[in-house]
Amino acid sequence: MTERLFDHYRVRATAVAEGSRYSACIVVAPRERTGFPQYFAICENRSFRDKSLAEEAAIKALAVIETLEDDGTPVFPEGYTGFDDEPPAA
Repeated sequence: MTERLFDHYRVRATAVAEGSRYSACIVVAPRERTGFPQYFAICENRSFRDKSLAEEAAIKALAVIETLEDDGTPVFPEGYTGFDDEPPAA
């Protein structure tokens, strides 16, 4: 499990099972241990058959988080999709 610390939150990458497939997720939890963790799906339109692939996608997303909003919502770079796919050729 990979994690990053921000001023008021601990953020970690994980994969969550949904039936026979996995979703890549970012979990944001308050560092003061007050409140509940929030789960943010990464690549929401894609699920993974292999847990390690979902975890890898979550780790990549964790690395590009620029900051967190006051409520813990991750802020990603402009245009970030979470997908490694190459853009269509012009």
